[in-house]
Amino acid sequence: MKKHIMWGVWLLGATCFSFSAYAQNKVKAPMEDVNQVVDLTLDSLNKAKTVRPVAGSTRKGDNPVLFLVGNSTMRTGTLGNGNNGQWGWGYFFHEYFDESKITVENHALGGTSSRTFYTHLWKDVLKGVKKGDWVIIELGHNDNGPYDSGRARASIPGIGKDSLEVTIKETGVKETVYTYGEYMRRYIREVKAKGAHPILFSLTPRNAWEDKDSTIITRVNKTFGLWAKQVAKKEHVPFIDLNEITARKFETFGKEKVKYMFYLDRIHTSVFGARVNAESAAEGIREYKKLELARYLKPVEKDTVTGSTRKKGCPVLFTVGDSTVRNQDKDENGQWGWGSVIAELFDLNRISVENCAKAGRSARTYLEEGRWDKVYNALQPGDFVLIQFGHNDAGAINTGKARAELPGAGEESKVFLMEATKTYDVVYTFGWYLRKFIRDVQEKGAIPIVLSHTPRNMWDNNEIQRNTTSFGKWTREAAEATGAYFIDLNKLSADKLQQIGYEQGLKYVAPYFCKDHTHTSLKGAHLNAQSIAEGLKETDCTLKNYLK
Repeated sequence: MKKHIMWGVWLLGATCFSFSAYAQNKVKAPMEDVNQVVDLTLDSLNKAKTVRPVAGSTRKGDNPVLFLVGNSTMRTGTLGNGNNGQWGWGYFFHEYFDESKITVENHALGGTSSRTFYTHLWKDVLKGVKKGDWVIIELGHNDNGPYDSGRARASIPGIGKDSLEVTIKETGVKETVYTYGEYMRRYIREVKAKGAHPILFSLTPRNAWEDKDSTIITRVNKTFGLWAKQVAKKEHVPFIDLNEITARKFETFGKEKVKYMFYLDRIHTSVFGARVNAESAAEGIREYKKLELARYLKPVEKDTVTGSTRKKGCPVLFTVGDSTVRNQDKDENGQWGWGSVIAELFDLNRISVENCAKAGRSARTYLEEGRWDKVYNALQPGDFVLIQFGHNDAGAINTGKARAELPGAGEESKVFLMEATKTYDVVYTFGWYLRKFIRDVQEKGAIPIVLSHTPRNMWDNNEIQRNTTSFGKWTREAAEATGAYFIDLNKLSADKLQQIGYEQGLKYVAPYFCKDHTHTSLKGAHLNAQSIAEGLKETDCTLKNYLK
């Protein structure tokens, strides 16, 4: 009992001493650690120095270098390679620049604050900075918690001249702690002293919402975002509000889509969120008035093909899928996908049809290769998208063709090391990818219709095989979870083929396929297209109003 009392007295005394110390120094208490995140990769400074490029080592001739200084939202963990499913936007930022004119070096380290990066890493980065270089600084996520214990990374809130002498409890090392604004000023002035150009960024947004309806993303414009902006103004350097640019996008996406912008927590981004932040950073640079760094950005590439059939005032029907949707589609005796013949069933004076499917793709690889992004970017309110996957979505996940997803329609995911590329990918369930496609379409004000995949010419005891317990089931579940239309194409076409087999014999089913049991002939493609039209008529989807 005495031990408990003595411990309580000591703790109270230590707490009083701590607050007394802040009061005597007229220093604000450190900000609360609201992140409460334990990094999955150890933030070892020794390891960090071995996995980063030597500052300036990527320089090509007299070209400038763009240095990135930040924390785990810019480079997750020490390796920064997504091995925990989390990615920082700095990993992808080089893709936006003409690397024949400038190189990008990501020197960020997960877990660092403005204080700890300055104390432990900044000196080595600064050694590589030369006249004409650029340095982007985005810090603040970790400027919280104790001043003098644990990770001891808090800066004093604000932009004043306050300072605090501390002794780190675990090591006995003495250190002077400054305000967040003072660390920013030091970065800026030391970069300028090298003849280089500093740029301050506000923090990436978290998955945090201001309102119960989840329509307004929480900003940092009263703390770190405000302080960075104030310092930038006084020091006459550019300030780019990355927090605001990405937050506006998140609000357009909606709560469900924003969830997968992050992985495992509400701060660290998935590959999707990291790419959004990288895009926002490039946009901020491009739109900042007379910012010379913008000259090094690549021109924005515009897809002039997808959506090009659009007629004024008319919607477009996009078809998305694999080789059963789009194949060679040339030789009358060759393989055909239903997406190349379905236009014949529509009034093309009132709607156009674009077949965006690609042979050999699963839902996952269609997304990873950027094919879905082209459809997404072309969508306009009132358009329609027919989505059919499942034929290529089984098999190996990270070896061989590496195109399968996790089975099912749940929220499960797993990080895999890809054999061919030696890179890490997060792989989700089949249903997860369909839900993503569906919500993307709905976000644009367009109408998604998902289909179970076409039947194969495979039979058991004179009964054609169905997909009611696997991909067909998961497709239906994805539609039900998102309010999308579902057409059981597998059943509709299988019923037709079954009837032909009953009445005429199985050999009369063969002409509907070409060369194997999966790919359809022109005759089979027409059969599947007709099944889709029949399925549409049984729904209240307005796409049926465009049928002939």
